[in-house]
Amino acid sequence: MNLSVQLGPLRLQNPVTVASGTFGYGVEYARLLDLNQLGAVTVKGICLRPVRGNPTPRTAEVTSGLLNAIGLQGPGVDGFIRQYWPFLRQLRVPTIINIWGTTIEEYAEVARRFDQLEGVGALELNVSCPNIKEGGAQFGTDCRLLARVVAACRKATRLPLITKLSPNVVSIVPYARAAEQEGSDALSIMNSYPAMAIDIETRRPRLANGVGGLTGPCIKPIAIKLVYDAARAVRIPIIGMGGIQSAEDAIEFLLAGATAVAVGTANFYAPRTALEVIEGLQRYMQRHGLTDVRDLIGRVDMPGAAGPAASENTCTPAESRMQQ
Repeated sequence: MNLSVQLGPLRLQNPVTVASGTFGYGVEYARLLDLNQLGAVTVKGICLRPVRGNPTPRTAEVTSGLLNAIGLQGPGVDGFIRQYWPFLRQLRVPTIINIWGTTIEEYAEVARRFDQLEGVGALELNVSCPNIKEGGAQFGTDCRLLARVVAACRKATRLPLITKLSPNVVSIVPYARAAEQEGSDALSIMNSYPAMAIDIETRRPRLANGVGGLTGPCIKPIAIKLVYDAARAVRIPIIGMGGIQSAEDAIEFLLAGATAVAVGTANFYAPRTALEVIEGLQRYMQRHGLTDVRDLIGRVDMPGAAGPAASENTCTPAESRMQQ
């Protein structure tokens, strides 16, 4: 039974990784599961300098989901290399490093720094960050900014690039195509959905930051639809994520067009979920007489399905303005 998949130049022994921000830097989970059984380890976001993150409370449970506003806390490039890379470098599976910045130049510099670090599997670009030079517009919700940051990182590194797209757009298609056209080797779909919860007794937001990102089972149908739309529009592989709690959830993403999947929020309450997904996927394949996991990718039977509308094919100035 072949479970291996390709994310551009990056080979995974199976199609299951973990979502950035939900698995720390791998070392935190090493006592709970064998990391070498995963397809890859994806670590929390890294920028040039250390970041303290947002005040607490940073998380709040909601119906079928989790709100979080961690604030991209992290040790910076130097701190990550010093504190965590010696451990990650010893793993037999690749490490995908999530990176971010507040300017295009910062993204490119982080990519350049990791390009010089031996053994990195791939870089995942977190484009759901505001560009301080462009009036706070998010890279991931402005087609032109997205294209520029992917192009800059592509120029700065030879490592495989995975662009993690924002769900906060009218259509995912032009953003997926912009990332592909500028050299992204794969896509991650999706990032958390902007959301809010209020404590009715105090009449204050339940997060100190006021608003945060919604993750967990409640966003899975949205994520599957975005993966399906993007998969019909681009040729590069997709890592699907959003609310995966079981092998059945993961298989939905594969059928929708994802080449791989990432377990996120479930890591907080069931740390072995990713391994259970791999085991359940194998059982499903045996039950259906499948010998290659790639035979599942994009095999949803969608009556009357058509390709993306012509108006969705490219980024337009109007689309960028709508997102701002």
